[in-house]
Amino acid sequence: MFSNLIEQLQKYPSPHPMIDVYLVTYRSQGLKVKGFLAVPQVEHKLPAIVYLRGGIKNVGMVRLARVIEFAAQGFVVFAPFYRGNKGGEGREDFAGEDVWDAVHAYEILQECPVVSPYHIHLFGFSRGGVMALLTATKVKNPCSVVTWGGVSDMKLTYEERIDLRKMMKRVIGGTPAKVPLEYERRTALLKVKQLNCPILIVHGKHDLQVSVEHALRLEKALQNEKKQFDSWIFEEYGHHIPLEKKREITKNVTKWMKMQ
Repeated sequence: MFSNLIEQLQKYPSPHPMIDVYLVTYRSQGLKVKGFLAVPQVEHKLPAIVYLRGGIKNVGMVRLARVIEFAAQGFVVFAPFYRGNKGGEGREDFAGEDVWDAVHAYEILQECPVVSPYHIHLFGFSRGGVMALLTATKVKNPCSVVTWGGVSDMKLTYEERIDLRKMMKRVIGGTPAKVPLEYERRTALLKVKQLNCPILIVHGKHDLQVSVEHALRLEKALQNEKKQFDSWIFEEYGHHIPLEKKREITKNVTKWMKMQ
């Protein structure tokens, strides 16, 4: 095994004949965490992506088909399930300590023999958007961050998503009024000064799960700190984009990554 963080590397059935898939068990803060690793069958080093899912527990769980979609564009892709999922130890806490599951996934890719260590990108969808941004403040030399339909302000999520409030109070420890520091540590807007790589914001204007306000606030914060970023706001779409358009945007996202 190529990293001392890896506990087990198990070959997994791949839906793509030219991409190998592994179920990885690795250590994060002393916990055994699981995720998928997709490796294209090539003989040269490749850029890589830490793919950070949205949702929590089984909602928004990593889909292998989505991982393969990115790998097919010429990337090694590592997609953590986050702690407590699919037989992993511990408990998710919605962009709190579980951010370290992403950090250690990034470190594993840095040691992977088929990965170009200075070309590792962070991609996050929905809740994964804030995971990607926070991870970028903790790792060395991330190549870029893409936040797609991503959360940037955890307090705003609490305000907007009445259906998530019970879960958020349970896993975060209370309301924003009761535990303001816990919401602040999960808010990427407050950490923008620490971001030192290009950022791409992808968002649907009519997103009802993560409002476009998250993207607009992130844009403003990045502008105020004079950070390098691009923003693709799609006027006609919401949180989930029709399949063909989603594939087109994904290809354009990976092209953007390769230019960084």
